[in-house]
Amino acid sequence: MTKCEFFTEDERITGFSISGHSGYAEAGADIVCAAISAVVAMAEATINDVCGAKAKVRVKEAETRVTLTLPASCDEEDSVQAVLAGMLLYLCSLRDEYPDYIEVLEV
Repeated sequence: MTKCEFFTEDERITGFSISGHSGYAEAGADIVCAAISAVVAMAEATINDVCGAKAKVRVKEAETRVTLTLPASCDEEDSVQAVLAGMLLYLCSLRDEYPDYIEVLEV
């Protein structure tokens, strides 16, 4: 199962951590993992490369974990929050469709 954690302070999403394999299918054929990987890559690229937020990204391949942490504030805060909210909604939709393979938490 893939675990998706979104970190919040007050009403601000401050980052996320995605870990584990969904186990829906064999590696290379797992549509759940592919969907999660795509949304993580899109969110990171939009937050850092388009919005210029300079979020810290850590990839721990041995743990199958990707973590993104926002700085205390960013110039494009509204845009960054919109990207993260959209990512959260997308992952919740994926969880509703594949509940045995993905878990989404707000912490």
